[in-house]
Amino acid sequence: MAGSFRDRRVWHDAMRLTTEVCRSTIRFAKHEIYGPTQQMRRGAVSVPSNIAEGKGHYSNKEFVHFLLHARGSLRKLETQVMIADELQYLSQQDTGNLLEVGRAQIGLINAMSRTAA
Repeated sequence: MAGSFRDRRVWHDAMRLTTEVCRSTIRFAKHEIYGPTQQMRRGAVSVPSNIAEGKGHYSNKEFVHFLLHARGSLRKLETQVMIADELQYLSQQDTGNLLEVGRAQIGLINAMSRTAA
């Protein structure tokens, strides 16, 4: 398991997703700052954080464990994006972009989990 988490495409993509979520939630209603805004941001930040933490462990088994946590955070974020879309807090373009990047991340994590197991 050589290399840094920064060498992983999945981590870079997760960082991009986090940035996009933060930019998208800036436009949410101010009264939602402690609701969907904060939930979505925490969920997005959890993805690259779990990838980095897992890469910091010394076994593939532990790395896979953290990848699965990252995947769970992505599924949770996907649900939150769909809720924000229903509430019309996101444009259709933002919703589509966030869901697309999230699904690509899930595919990468699934592939990495199989390889590392």
